[in-house]
Amino acid sequence: MDVLKDRFARRLNYIRISITDRCNYRCVYCMPEDGIEWIPHERIISYEEIILLARVLKDLGVEKIRFTGGEPLVRKGFFQFLDDLKKQVPGIRTVLTTNGSLIRAYFEQIAKSPLSGVNISLDTLNPDLFRFITRNGSLEEVTSGIRMLSQQRNMPIKLNTVLMKGINDEEVPALVDFAHEIGVQLRLIEFMPLDNSVWKGDLFVAASEIFGKLPEPFRWVRQDNSGDHSAGPAKYYRNSQTGQNLGIIESVSHHFCESCNRLRVSATGVLRPCLFSEVGVDLRPALIEGDLEKIKMLILEGALKKPKSLKGFAPSSTHMSRVGG
Repeated sequence: MDVLKDRFARRLNYIRISITDRCNYRCVYCMPEDGIEWIPHERIISYEEIILLARVLKDLGVEKIRFTGGEPLVRKGFFQFLDDLKKQVPGIRTVLTTNGSLIRAYFEQIAKSPLSGVNISLDTLNPDLFRFITRNGSLEEVTSGIRMLSQQRNMPIKLNTVLMKGINDEEVPALVDFAHEIGVQLRLIEFMPLDNSVWKGDLFVAASEIFGKLPEPFRWVRQDNSGDHSAGPAKYYRNSQTGQNLGIIESVSHHFCESCNRLRVSATGVLRPCLFSEVGVDLRPALIEGDLEKIKMLILEGALKKPKSLKGFAPSSTHMSRVGG
């Protein structure tokens, strides 16, 4: 069996697939206030094509697929798709990234689904600030859904917080307490300069500064998760007093390229070897044809385009909602 690797012998066993560019939020760090022009439905990768892609990826040693958006739960038929995927491609782990707004509406389906985890965006615990950041969201709608889902002990949950200077960076202690209270893992993320329509350098908070905002920083001990590919790009810390674990993602101040094990597939079926690269390989024609060998060769070709490391950041016209950040 061919194992998916790049030119630098990094094994690529984790794929993020954006199943839609559409979202019911307009978060300030993700999308312009007036939104973006939606991609026509016929250009969006179909569920059948994703299942076909997953078959090839599994044969290449991929172990985990994360479904992102936009907001994945706005796409009809998502849970039936998950069931079909499990039946047709057994053994591959599936994870969901969501803004949390539809968890209550789809709680039963999520709880019964074959998902092995859910990542939920939560950038503030202030209702007014939440409306400002999301431009139209209800904090209570999201936090109540998180609380409901946290009771499902077979469903690991991670809360993702993008920190922005002068906006929500002083909420770190409150977010830490909330995550500890309901027994879920918090991950604090540096604001990334991906989309030039939303990037503002004066909002950036470096990981070193984030760490200093933790309650009693001296109690947080760095954990060695270097051998755990499921841990993702975060550096994890454990509180020596409470036992709480949290992650800090240094996507800008300290690139994690050397341990990156992922590729991305956009909502239109373009394989992107790196989030911050404009390089891509269009899988869609081969997926429509159903040519498994061609799909495989294109994936291998895309993997070889993965850069060794990043040489600085330059905001582009890429919208996060289309590539599944």
